[in-house]
Parts: sequence; structure tokens; C-alpha cells
Amino acid sequence: MKHMNYSPKCRLTTRSIALGLLFGLIAILADAQPSWMTQEQKLEPVVQQIVTEANNNSHLKQLAHELLDVVGPRLVGTPQMKNAHDWAVAKYATWGIDARYEEFGEWRGWDRGISHIDMVYPRVKTLAGTQLAWSPTTGGKAVEGEVITLPDVSDSVAFQAWLPHVKGKYVMISMLQPTGRPDYNWEEFGLPESVERMKAERDSLTEKWRDKIAATGVSSRSLPRLLEEAGAAGILECYWSREFGSNKIFGARTTKIPSLDISLEDYGVLYRLAENGHKPRIKVETESKDLGTVPTFNTIAEIKGTEKPDEYVILSAHFDSWEGGSGATDNGTGTITMMEVARILKKVYPSPKRTILIGHWGSEEQGLNGSRAFILDHPEIVEKTQAVFNQDNGTGRVANLNGSGFLHAYDFMGRWMDAAPRNVTQGIETDYPGSPSGGGSDHASFVAAGIPAFMMSSLSWGYGTITWHTNLDTYDKLIFDDLKSNVILIATLAYKASEEPELVDREKRVMPLGRDGQPGQWPVIRQPRRTGVGY
Repeated sequence: MKHMNYSPKCRLTTRSIALGLLFGLIAILADAQPSWMTQEQKLEPVVQQIVTEANNNSHLKQLAHELLDVVGPRLVGTPQMKNAHDWAVAKYATWGIDARYEEFGEWRGWDRGISHIDMVYPRVKTLAGTQLAWSPTTGGKAVEGEVITLPDVSDSVAFQAWLPHVKGKYVMISMLQPTGRPDYNWEEFGLPESVERMKAERDSLTEKWRDKIAATGVSSRSLPRLLEEAGAAGILECYWSREFGSNKIFGARTTKIPSLDISLEDYGVLYRLAENGHKPRIKVETESKDLGTVPTFNTIAEIKGTEKPDEYVILSAHFDSWEGGSGATDNGTGTITMMEVARILKKVYPSPKRTILIGHWGSEEQGLNGSRAFILDHPEIVEKTQAVFNQDNGTGRVANLNGSGFLHAYDFMGRWMDAAPRNVTQGIETDYPGSPSGGGSDHASFVAAGIPAFMMSSLSWGYGTITWHTNLDTYDKLIFDDLKSNVILIATLAYKASEEPELVDREKRVMPLGRDGQPGQWPVIRQPRRTGVGY
């Protein structure tokens, strides 16, 4: 290799040339930027007031505390759901906003009460677990019994022959997980061959578990009721969310014996003890109450329009939750966001052109029931709704907006978003005209009715595994800076939608071809469940 000597003077000259080129390139790029990127944004006076109020006088933390810590989870049919309705109506009244209940059906009433789950043999240990929603009571007494696992049987005849063995026992109906560590933890620290081995083992166990359930001749959904009829003392399950300490908590499928979700760690202890012949025993006491049939409600608030009071802009969020945590990110965040938007608009925009309606929907978790009922019960509102802004997926900043299949959404949504502060909108990805949603959240009910309705899709913050329908969905998971950003965005959109001279064009896109080669169909309006019978 030839060695070359460079003098300091040459090095300095070369560096100077490079820096000169760099600065010149930066200058060229700056000149090439669109003017809106280089000019200071001047917000409309109302939008500026929205920003100032949201940042300097936020009520979000207090609203979150009152809803999540004081009221708590809001399962349809529970006293807590009724308490939430009462709280919201009273809170709106303090802001000078009219609010009301709208009954749309009935559901099975239930009150959680306390629960204790303890292992008493082969050693004493208090277990981490909870009753599933609508779980029956033990009648105010502790019921002790052996814990057993499901057997490996050849067919349904063999399973029926085994069933008498469950009498007086607690039956485990979930697969034993091979690891309590989420995949990202394995992938960060594990050897590649260890990670591969763990995943192969999990896949194998999952396949074997499916075969085990199939051999019984009954579905996993029907299994709890069958075990109950055979005399089991209770049902134990573990619906792990693949995140440290997080389990999905849904509803019981028993009517006489308790159904319990046990933490992955404690479920594993019981399962291994049972499988290795140690015959573990637990003692369970639950004090839940069956309250019979109770009404179900939507909570509706309104800021009446002045010029076009019979036209509407709707702020949408479901009010109910599951029971594992306190319903913080599903959907306490959507609830308090829309309440805060309403509070701010009432203060800085007290005489909107159109009526601003805030819909807190009930029984969303059981099938969008509240919003579907509202659509059918209020055709006069459906006919004259300008737009719906819905939030229901966590605590993060709005990151995506889909045009929901409305051909001209790019026009009016683009103009409305342009009025919001750029630091709020700059990271949002849009998809126009997008596609209509057939379900998932309450905006879908309005889209089916032909109303431009938009999901404020947020950054994840681990929503799918950490908080969605889990025992960890609690106040401490909220990101208030992101919620403030969403309040500013949605308040601006609502203001601009209200001020729009005419109702926007609702023309729908031509749907793409399906797998059968035929054009896709726009979602249809679906009937809500107005009763919990058979759920």
C-alpha cells in the first residue's frame, strides 16, 4: 500500500471545501421547502383558545382520577356503570352542558363483591386471580376443593366417561404456557437457538392442546357449562396476554359455580402440581351478586347549535369497559378526551353553528350495542350529522386517519386538519378515501348508516398486550401529554366541522373487488343486542 503525506494546509482546504458544499446544500434545500413549512403558522382565534385552554387548564388528570379510581370499571349491567352515568351527567352540569340518559335495552345485572383465592395444599399461598365478569357467587362461604387438569382422551365417549371425576373439584381449562416471558424479552437476551426452541415448543403445545379440546367433542366455549353440570366446584383459566403480569379478563360461562382467571405464575404452580400427582387444593370465596335484569343506557350530552341546531357534529366514545382493571385505555381515555373537548368548546366556542353532541355509548364491548341502538332510534339525527369523531384504542397520540370510504373525505378532512397546530398533525398518516369499517368500534355504526365517521387511531403504547381488556388497564398507564394533543386535534376538527357552510358530501367510494371477483359491499346497519339473554 502506498503511503501518502498530506500537509495540514491541504487537510484544512479539503475540510473547508466540504463544509462549504454542505452549507450550500442546506441552503438549497431550505429554498426548496414549501412555503407553509417555512412560515410561522397563524392559528384561528378559536383554535388558539383551544390550544391555550387544553395546555394551561387541563382537566384530564382530575377526570381520569374520578372516573377510573373512584367509579372504577364499567361493565354493562353493574352498579359501577350506573355510577358512571350519574357522574358524567353531574360533571357536564358543572360546565353548563345539558346531559341525559337514553335507555336502549336491558342486561344481566351483576355486582363484583370481594373474592379470595388461596392454595391450602401442599402449601399455603394466596393466589393472584379474579372472578370473571358475571361469575356466580360461592354463597358467602369458602369452598375448598382439589385442582385437576383436563385429561387426554381418545374421543367424546371417553370424555363423557371421565366427567364424573370433576365433582367437587376445580378444573383447569387453559393450556400451561411454556414461558412467562414475552417474546421481546426472549429476543433481547436469549440465544437464537433458545428462542427458536421455545417457540417450537409453544407451537407444539398449542397444537396438542387444540387436539385435546377437540377430542372432548365440545367447544372451549361450551366446556365450562358442561363441567358445571357435572358437579365441578369451579372453573380456573389463564388467558395470558403475552406480557409480564397481564391477563385478558372476559366473562364467565357458568351460572352456578365461580369462574376465575388466575395469573400465569400461579396457574403454572397449580398446573404442575396437579400434573405431577401432588393433588393441590384451593379455597375460594366470592361474594358477587346477581342483580336480575337492569336497564342499559347511553349518556348523551349536547351543546346546542345556534344557526343550524338540527344538524350535528358528534364526539364519540364508548363508556363501558371490561372488569379486569379500571377500563383506563379502553375506553376511559376516549371518554375523558371527549368530555374535555366538550368542556373546552363550551368555554371558547359557546355558540356553535351546529349542535355538538357527545355520545358515551353503553355495551360497546358486547357488540357496539349503544351506538347501533342510537342509529336506529334517532334517524332524524343520522340524516343531518356532519361528521363523527370517535376514539377507542388507547392512550397514544392520534397517528392514523382513514377516510372510512367517503370519496371526498380528503377535501373536508384535509381542510379541517389544516386548521389544527402543525405540531399536533405533522405525524398523522392519512389514507383517503380509505375503506369503511365493518366493526371494531362505534364509528362503524355510523359509517354503516352513511355518516362520515372517523376513528382517531392512536399510537400503541403496548395497547394490544399490556392494557386491552386486561387486569393492567389502570390509571397509571395514561400518557397525558398525548391525550392533550388529541384534545386539541378533536376540538379543532369539531369546531371546523360545525363552521362548515353546508353538510359535507357523503358520496361513497366504489368498493374494490372481493375474492369472488364481485364488487365489495358497503357495511349494513346491524341490530343491537337490547338484552343480555343468551349472551
